[in-house]
Amino acid sequence: MALTTYVEAIRQGIWEEMERDQRVFILGEDVGVYGGAFKVTEGMLERFGDLRVIDTPISESAIVGAAIGAALLGMRPIAEMQFIDFISCAFDQITNFAAKNRYRWGAGVPIVIRGPSGGGVHGGPYHSQNPEMYFVHTPGLKVVAPATAYDAKGLIKAAIRDEDPVIYLEHKYLYRRIKEELPKEDYVVPIGTAAVRREGRDLAILTYGAMLYHALEAAETLAREGGIQAEVVDLRSLLPLDKDTILGAAKKTGKVLVVHEDTRTGGIAGEIAAIINEEVFEYLDGPVLRVTAPDTPVPYSPPLEEFFLPNKEKILKAARQLAAY
Repeated sequence: MALTTYVEAIRQGIWEEMERDQRVFILGEDVGVYGGAFKVTEGMLERFGDLRVIDTPISESAIVGAAIGAALLGMRPIAEMQFIDFISCAFDQITNFAAKNRYRWGAGVPIVIRGPSGGGVHGGPYHSQNPEMYFVHTPGLKVVAPATAYDAKGLIKAAIRDEDPVIYLEHKYLYRRIKEELPKEDYVVPIGTAAVRREGRDLAILTYGAMLYHALEAAETLAREGGIQAEVVDLRSLLPLDKDTILGAAKKTGKVLVVHEDTRTGGIAGEIAAIINEEVFEYLDGPVLRVTAPDTPVPYSPPLEEFFLPNKEKILKAARQLAAY
């Protein structure tokens, strides 16, 4: 069976949902004739036509505003941000309208806002950000960040079918590097569930997105060189968090390391540490540690970006410190 890339898994998920449900359509910059900046929507204009694959002006606020209006009239819009960094231009539409509308007068806003996030491709400070925590802090939204091709497809389907707004973060570094055999039958990955990617007893590494692969490599090295068995948990969903899996890993191992590519202050590692401290403190044998990016914009320079991003070696250093605690 042929392997499917992460980016193709997203494309397949959107395509299948557009075939399944006539209400689903996509709008954004260059999604039609060009097929998307990263070719996620390639071929869709020819298949579904220009009423369901809509090229828009360069205005993220207009894209999201139009999507919200269409959703309130019964459609299921997918709004593409060409780079997720520019979602900030639509911040008011997302946080003050889409997220609050069900609370305000009972009407859900079933939109998906998706786009490429993350660094590792030397995109500089305006094309490499991880803006998840602006939205994790906003009640009424859901935020997902798949790390595998299977999850990329299953979560985009779940997001499109959801009755409320979903922020779907696809890591551009993974687009053509991650490949996987996918089932032929229809499936979804439920929003709000984490996945244990590696079983372990000595410490738990909690992460998501591209950092999953650095964490798995670090875990293999720990086992091979020091006999330390690390459990690796892929969060997948950041809002809602799968607290049961997080707390279960903390209780099982007694030591927790949280890894994310987002900057440190206000990152989800702090929230996870607080949850663990509040609910299972008596099970801990050491402090909850963090491996994150520093509190700076993402550098453009390749050596500086490498210094900025978490990686296997940084995870190993923190894990060894925690294991020895």
